[in-house]
Amino acid sequence: MSYADQVYIETCKRILSEGVRDDALPVRPHWEDGTPAHTVKLFGVVNRYDLRKEFPLMTLRRTYWKSALDELLWIWQKKSNRVAELGSHVWDAWADENGTIGKAYGYQLGLKHHYPEGDFDQVDRVLYDLKHNPQSRRILTSIYNFADLSEMRLYPCAYSMTFNVSGNVLNAILNQRSQDMLAANNWNVVQYAALLMMFAQVSGLVPGELVHVIADCHIYDRHIPLVEQMLSRDPFDAPEVTLDPAVTDFYAFTKDSLRVENYQYHPFPNTIPIAI
Repeated sequence: MSYADQVYIETCKRILSEGVRDDALPVRPHWEDGTPAHTVKLFGVVNRYDLRKEFPLMTLRRTYWKSALDELLWIWQKKSNRVAELGSHVWDAWADENGTIGKAYGYQLGLKHHYPEGDFDQVDRVLYDLKHNPQSRRILTSIYNFADLSEMRLYPCAYSMTFNVSGNVLNAILNQRSQDMLAANNWNVVQYAALLMMFAQVSGLVPGELVHVIADCHIYDRHIPLVEQMLSRDPFDAPEVTLDPAVTDFYAFTKDSLRVENYQYHPFPNTIPIAI
C-alpha cells in the first residue's frame, strides 16, 4: 500500500466517523444546480509525508499529476492569474470577464517587495534565501493578502509555504484553510511535494518532509458515496517518482521534468461534481 493511500484512507475514515456536519447551517458553496453544498468535516488535520521514503501519489484513483504540475507551475513559475495560460480547465468556473481570477494565487507571488539585498517577488526571495541564508527561520510565502481579498475570484485555499533547512535537508509546511478531500487532496499534496523537490534540487539540498496542515478538512455531501467506494479498494504500491537531475534552475522545470514509473491506480469512472 502506498503511504499516500494510507494517509488518505485514515483521514477520510476519521472524517466520516468523527466529523461534524453543517447541514443545518447556511453555507456559501453550492452545486451547479444551485443546491447548497454541505460537508462533514474535521478541524486541524496534520499529515506528514517524508519524500526521502516515498513520493505521495495515491493509487485509490488516478491523480492527473501532469495537470497538477501544470497548475503549480502556472502559479509559482508564471505567477499568472490568467486562465488561458493554464493547460487545464480547473479554474474556468472562477474566471472573470477578463479571463483572470483577479488578484489571486500567482498574482500575489509575483508582486515585488523591497529588501536590503534588492527587490524580490516571493518565489525569488525563497530561492535566494535557500542558497544564501539556509539557516534562516523566515523563509516563507503567503498569498492570503487581506488588502486584495475583495479582488480575488476565490480566496486562496493553500495559502502559505514555510521552508526550513535542517543540515542539508529541506522541509516545508503547507498551510491550507480548506480542503476538499475527494477533488483536491492528493492533487495539492502532489503539487507541493513536487515543489519541495524542485526547490531542494536547485538549492543543492535533499527534499525531506512535507507537513500538510489543513484547518477545515471536509468531504462534501454528494462526494460521500464516491469516497466510500474508494475506501473499499485495496491500494497498489507507490510508483517510483524522480526529478530530471539536469535541471538546476527552478524556471527551467516543466511538467515533464517529473518522471513517474510503475504507476498503478484503480479506475474511477465517476464524474466528480465540484462545489463553487
